[in-house]
Amino acid sequence: MVLSVLCWILVVAAVTPLAIFTFEVAVGVPNSRRIMAGSAVARTIVLIPAHDEAGGVAATVAGLRAVAGSGVRILVVADNCSDDTAVLARTAGAEVIERNDAIARGKGYALAFGRDHIANGEETPDIVVVMDADCRLAPGSIEALAAAVTRSGQPAQAINLIAPDRAAPPMTQIGGFAMVVKNLYRSRGMTRMGGSALLTGTGMAFPWALFAGADLGSGSLVEDLGLGIALVKAGHATLLVEDAGVSSAPAPPDAALAQRTRWEHGFLDTARHTALPLLWSGLRRGAAKEFLLACHLLVPPLALLMTVAAVVLAMVLALTALGASAVPAIVLAAALAAALGVTFVAWLHGGRRWLSGAALLKAPLYILWKLPIYLGFLRRRETEWRRTSRSDG
Repeated sequence: MVLSVLCWILVVAAVTPLAIFTFEVAVGVPNSRRIMAGSAVARTIVLIPAHDEAGGVAATVAGLRAVAGSGVRILVVADNCSDDTAVLARTAGAEVIERNDAIARGKGYALAFGRDHIANGEETPDIVVVMDADCRLAPGSIEALAAAVTRSGQPAQAINLIAPDRAAPPMTQIGGFAMVVKNLYRSRGMTRMGGSALLTGTGMAFPWALFAGADLGSGSLVEDLGLGIALVKAGHATLLVEDAGVSSAPAPPDAALAQRTRWEHGFLDTARHTALPLLWSGLRRGAAKEFLLACHLLVPPLALLMTVAAVVLAMVLALTALGASAVPAIVLAAALAAALGVTFVAWLHGGRRWLSGAALLKAPLYILWKLPIYLGFLRRRETEWRRTSRSDG
């Protein structure tokens, strides 16, 4: 009896995130009907925080100018740069301001600096679009984001993905597919259930009134996640705009591991402190968006989710061999199979652009590749913001 109770405790803890993940992906896989957006409002500004981005900022500005209307301002915040980011961005046609603060470092501080500069100008915009310095916006994205924000008065998020490259190393391909699952299928599933999309740090759009009062000055490793949570709690859910897309080139494998370490440590730490209080708040107030966001935060990154589920299943099977009921093991095995099944369906549906069949077979190696991230979270968490190395240097 005692062994069976212990099994059920372990199984409930493992099945809960598996079930949330499975439901989000299953709901999010079917394609949406595309909606053609109107023209961008005249007063739109694209805000780009940039730290030592001399290797690519000119191309980013040029690419943005190619898809932005004539009424769209481009403002680059050259933040604590030791290279020619400011000069190159200005030469490419962007408005540039420079910030130097060796103590307050990080993207949040750069955004706050840019926001204050805009507020002190002669004319404030209607819409602020935030974009990373290594990204590209798809044609029509600014118009789609601006139309969504104007229509709803709420923040909006473009589909943020890594550019597909099936010639890349398997670990890079799998990482790109994991981002598709998270930023497209799970986010779309959550919004279809009545929840809020997550802000992903780039391709985000805000009405100026909301952006002007947002708490941006933060050194958090996941400032976008924290901002999205705060906005949902304040009644401002983020819309997922599928007619808008933002992409970036895959990072080199070593840089990708450092990038994932920073983001996943930040996510896990934020979820650890936020998920359960947000869950309780959503239940107590009957706030569906808070409840659904809390459920989303209960799901760890995909590789960790599958690893924990497999380990717990092994533990439950061992307890079953010692005399515990077999039912908990069956329930967990079924939940794990369902999660793997919807992941495979997501790969068949659209993930094959990012992940070849040969690379998919190396998924267990991807989990081993990421084990240092999770061990590092237990031993010494990443707490300092660092720029991710680019393929352009």
